[in-house]
Amino acid sequence: MKTFVTLYNFTGQGLRTIKESVKRAEAVRDAALRSGVRIKEILWLQGQYDLVVISETPDDAAANAFSIGILKAGNLRGQTLRAFTAPEMTEILERVP
Repeated sequence: MKTFVTLYNFTGQGLRTIKESVKRAEAVRDAALRSGVRIKEILWLQGQYDLVVISETPDDAAANAFSIGILKAGNLRGQTLRAFTAPEMTEILERVP
């Protein structure tokens, strides 16, 4: 499984319905499982970003499809980052000349 960290900001629409954000997050978690994505954590933030989601997916295509599905609802804008575990990073560093 590949790990991804996504940083989100609420759109105007998302802010107008902010009181529903916890319920939406649970619905997203359920939808993720149905599409083969495991959401490890959803956290609301103070500062530059409003939410962070840490997820695991079998491949990049699943991650992108899931992300597009979330963004399509119009409540969030996001930036997804591929994250690496220590074993993955060890393998990467072994390839460094």
